[in-house]
Amino acid sequence: YMLPLGNIIRKHSINYHCYADDTQLYLSIKPDESGQLARLQTCIEDIKSWMTHNFLMLNSDKTEVIVIGPTHRRTSFSKDIVTLDGITLASSTAVRNLGVIFDQDISFNAHLKQTLRIAFFHLRNIAKIRNILSQNDVEKLVHAFVTSRLDYCNSLLSGCPNKSIKTLQLIQNAAARVLTRTKRRDHISPVLASLHWLPVKYRIEFKILLLTYKALNGQASSYLEELIVPYCPTRALRSQNSGLLMVPRVSGSRLGARAFSYQAPVLWNQLPVWVRGADTVTTFKSKLKTLLFDKAYS
Repeated sequence: YMLPLGNIIRKHSINYHCYADDTQLYLSIKPDESGQLARLQTCIEDIKSWMTHNFLMLNSDKTEVIVIGPTHRRTSFSKDIVTLDGITLASSTAVRNLGVIFDQDISFNAHLKQTLRIAFFHLRNIAKIRNILSQNDVEKLVHAFVTSRLDYCNSLLSGCPNKSIKTLQLIQNAAARVLTRTKRRDHISPVLASLHWLPVKYRIEFKILLLTYKALNGQASSYLEELIVPYCPTRALRSQNSGLLMVPRVSGSRLGARAFSYQAPVLWNQLPVWVRGADTVTTFKSKLKTLLFDKAYS
């Protein structure tokens, strides 16, 4: 039913994402455009009408609204929030998006706290049976239940404060200690290096740069390709053929500098030519990990 539903949403000029069991509508509104919410209200009413006609139900109890922006702007928009079935949809402070918890400040603090809680839950269970498992089996468990959570959508954390990244680094350090039976008082960096594990900060950079490489080579989604622009100087320069990207101007706000459109070219332009010029994804990943590994443990 996605096709007719998409036609209804597009008719109201509203952006949307459709997933298997979830549909998201989103608008970018300027401070003086609070009237745009009426367009969203009309769109929701048309969706509800279409679903009713096709023997489907739009569940208002499971419909969430989040307003992202400065605190004083969020307060004013919350007064004009849309209604569904006569029930005002209260603005949520955090919503789940494909397993990632988004908050109104895009700090991801709630997501980090949940990741920390779940990861340590699994680590405690692994530690209980560590003595009866081989090193190889424990490593499989750690990657399946812990490392996979550190890497899931970690590109969203690019540009986050170091305090946030340290939260995830605590998880990786604990996982390395459980795997190698390293004591808490022992320094962990040599252990991570011996396991060939990139620290969390560099795992995030790895993900951003890999997405950038794929976008430049036609192997990523079109919406990512549209966010990066090759650098083309106005006059002949030696840098024009070096594969650099245009770094957009961002405002002084923290959020602008965390966008993929900014982080991708900044990190990409810092790569040496021998990494940027890799001819395959496999080669690029190998060279990039070598570079970041040396940078992390030099």
